[in-house]
Amino acid sequence: MTLNKIFGADHRFCDGISRRRMLNVGSTRLLGGLSLPWLLQLQTQAASVQPAKAKACIFLMLEGGPSHIDMWDLKPDAPSEIRGPFSPISTVVPGTQISQLMPLCAKVADKYTILRSHSHADNAHQTGRHWVLTGYPPSFADGQAKGVPFNELYPSIGSIISRELGPGGDVPPYVELPNPLGPGGPGFYGPKYAPFTINNDPSQPDFKVQDLEVPASISSDRFARRQQLLAKAEQLGAGNSPTTGPAQKLTSFYEQAMDLVTSPQARAAFDLKAESPAMRERYGYSSIGQSALLARRLVEAGTRFIGIDHGSWDTHFDNFTSHEKALCPPTDRAFSALVSDLDERGMLDETLVVMMGEMGRTPRVNNDAGRDHWSQCQTVIMAGGGIKRGAVIGASDATASFPTTHPYGIQDLLRTIFHLMGVNSDKVYTTPLGRPVPVVSGGHRIDELLS
Repeated sequence: MTLNKIFGADHRFCDGISRRRMLNVGSTRLLGGLSLPWLLQLQTQAASVQPAKAKACIFLMLEGGPSHIDMWDLKPDAPSEIRGPFSPISTVVPGTQISQLMPLCAKVADKYTILRSHSHADNAHQTGRHWVLTGYPPSFADGQAKGVPFNELYPSIGSIISRELGPGGDVPPYVELPNPLGPGGPGFYGPKYAPFTINNDPSQPDFKVQDLEVPASISSDRFARRQQLLAKAEQLGAGNSPTTGPAQKLTSFYEQAMDLVTSPQARAAFDLKAESPAMRERYGYSSIGQSALLARRLVEAGTRFIGIDHGSWDTHFDNFTSHEKALCPPTDRAFSALVSDLDERGMLDETLVVMMGEMGRTPRVNNDAGRDHWSQCQTVIMAGGGIKRGAVIGASDATASFPTTHPYGIQDLLRTIFHLMGVNSDKVYTTPLGRPVPVVSGGHRIDELLS
């Protein structure tokens, strides 16, 4: 693997290493001539260039690929086989229009920004999501991630933020709901930075986060004795030396679970019933709506990254009915309520909200009244945490097929998110196989998005 491959190609010296990355590779011993104190000072300076604007990130992954041309980037003058049946409507921002499918978002368009020129080159679901969530094209075929050893996978954005920022309270730093994000795990970082997965739909009447409470049949004394017994068993198994390997992984899981079970604040954060019926109705009694409301509660409690998985956007058939009847209404309500609620509570400026899919949809309608996979042009919606309000960044051509302005890629987007959260994108970690991997390889911050 070449240095350019490892360290990217932006702002390079003639040897291929960028100025910024040169300050962050001491652990790889490429800079053995520098004294350790000087190297540590340079690393500290590089890591502290930009203070964090955002304390937390809520990432809504519209799994399957939402239709940008039907929601955010309509082309009313295109031929009928391109434009579809929906019309643009005006928003509260003069000159900005979005789809009639998103009327509630139109009323709060002054709180978020529309990026219409995001583009990448992976039209598959699993591999596309891996790229979006990690910043690295995967080495496995679409649909085969489950069989790949963890040390061959890259950490996801949630695990990176969890590792770099650490806990912000008694709640887990990285939570995903109501399903796993797919390639949204810790990769070679290991299970310590894995997400706390709720795996339960918050919109269901009997919704409850499992294993947050000690069973009623176990008294507090008995629970305390079990903790003591576990601690002694770990000491015996470790042979009075630090625990390593699988045992260490289990220990980290036990510690995380114990923190949740023994913390009233953590249990309260997951309790949606504490919200008023009016507030729950405001977000909508849908999976994405109640997940977004729970995400707001988790941010208040100190969670750093909440990934919301909202599926069924893979509309190869009957794209228009699916978007109009099933997909857009709950998403419109959830997103508009989330950014408005955060803003009213004074939290939006410190909470970054991102909504996107792993791809967009084809401009041309297929023979089944559907739209197929299209990653070459898609729209990303961003709000809060240092993002401009009420802006439209980038533009696409007459059929929403390709950007006509500078195309921003996945690495650019991730660099921007990490910049806003105070995470150094150029920091390098070493895999268990000894390979140095930067947090983000390549790309540039999208300054147009920043307030």
